[in-house]
Amino acid sequence: MEQLPEDWQRGIVIAAHPDDIEYGAAAAVARWTGQGKDIRYVLVSSGEAGIAGLAPAEAGPLREDEERASAKIVGVGTVDFLGYPDGRIEESLALRRDLAAAIRRHRPEMVVLFNFGDTWARGYVNSADHRAVGRAALDAVSDAGNEWIHPDIAELPAWSARWAAVYGVADGSHGLDVTDTVDAAVESLTAHRRYLEVLSPEPVEAQARAVIEMTTGPKEGFPAARALSFELYHFAG
Repeated sequence: MEQLPEDWQRGIVIAAHPDDIEYGAAAAVARWTGQGKDIRYVLVSSGEAGIAGLAPAEAGPLREDEERASAKIVGVGTVDFLGYPDGRIEESLALRRDLAAAIRRHRPEMVVLFNFGDTWARGYVNSADHRAVGRAALDAVSDAGNEWIHPDIAELPAWSARWAAVYGVADGSHGLDVTDTVDAAVESLTAHRRYLEVLSPEPVEAQARAVIEMTTGPKEGFPAARALSFELYHFAG
């Protein structure tokens, strides 16, 4: 497993829902903002269908607030919400266009995406939203650099990122040492307090710690006590 490239300054993380980034990737974000990198978040939905017993009209704004607080903990000040319907996101040309527009606005060198495979592991299906967003976003990285594909965003200059890195994969091609940022990642996930309180009777802090310790464990072939694995894609940026 190789070291994930870090010779870049601007990055964005694209995910379907508030809390997706905090299930591991926030440890990488904390490392990068600690290096002085400019990291921004793009959330395709507001996660309004994610809290049992709480109507979407109430849950959406609450989850947006939790995500902004969570992002701030790891040094991220810009969080964009695209307003797609939670649980009903489709891998569409419109989504590719909107994500390409976000890439052009933020002009990242590195784009970080969430696992968009069909399954988490054998027998455990991945979310339809995760699959749609990840696949559309990977295409949008290419689209953003082509001035002709989406004429309705022609006012935004074309931009080509150098890489896309997909986290949440079991056996990625590249690793990143996050040993020193595990506590920040736990705190960042804990900020999704209302969401986590509904998921389990366990104390929120205990839930967050268990998740981060699971997702940032040692990775075979990579020399770090705590690491994340990524699948790295190269582009022409």
